[in-house]
Amino acid sequence: MKIAVCIKQVVSREWQVRINDQKTWVRDQDAAWELNEPDAYALEEALRLKEKHGGEVVVISAGPARVAQVIREALARGADRAIHVEGDHLATADAFTAAEALAEAARSEQCDLILTGLQSDDQGFAQVGVMLAERLGMAHSTIIMEVQIDGATLKVKRELEGGWFQWIGMPLPAVLTIQSGINQLRYATLKGIMAAKKKEIKVVAAPAQAAARQRIVSIYVPEKTKATRMIDGPPAEAAAELVRILRDEARVF
Repeated sequence: MKIAVCIKQVVSREWQVRINDQKTWVRDQDAAWELNEPDAYALEEALRLKEKHGGEVVVISAGPARVAQVIREALARGADRAIHVEGDHLATADAFTAAEALAEAARSEQCDLILTGLQSDDQGFAQVGVMLAERLGMAHSTIIMEVQIDGATLKVKRELEGGWFQWIGMPLPAVLTIQSGINQLRYATLKGIMAAKKKEIKVVAAPAQAAARQRIVSIYVPEKTKATRMIDGPPAEAAAELVRILRDEARVF
């Protein structure tokens, strides 16, 4: 079984975000980078499926040269080889452009299964996996919590709202977007890091840049504000009003 995992490099959560002068994205010249956490869960699920059913795991990432950092990390965790779709414009590409670049690389691989994280930690649109399936003409399903493979058939558990789940059957090949928390992540060992240096990373040019379907008009850092609100009345009424405010206005529960 050949499983492809699409991964993305995103700004580290530990980095203090700085907005560029155009106020359309972050200043990435001095940013710290890491593997998109939802994609790490997709990679882990792929590695577990490989251990159970055999085959190989190929990671595919689209972006500028710096993306090699997360590709090496994925190889160190256990992926067999990688494809880097290189293009500077892919650093801030919309979901349509990113899906097109990934599809171009995945199409020649003839994969049985393609996994992506549910969404990215930076833009968080949760669109690339679905668009990728459409581009490749594959069946797809989202928010996956469990994957079972039996021959040429696939059975997946989807997370729905309100604590409900749904089991569905699907044909292979297919594209799945994996929910974070589906499994316990493994980390790269020293042996894995050394082995990654010898694994193949195929670098391919990005397809011709198409017109973006979406664009970020403006971003900003939320301003911190504080407000004090007094609740008057008898204790029972004040407590009931406090609960209402926390539930309906603050939405803390």
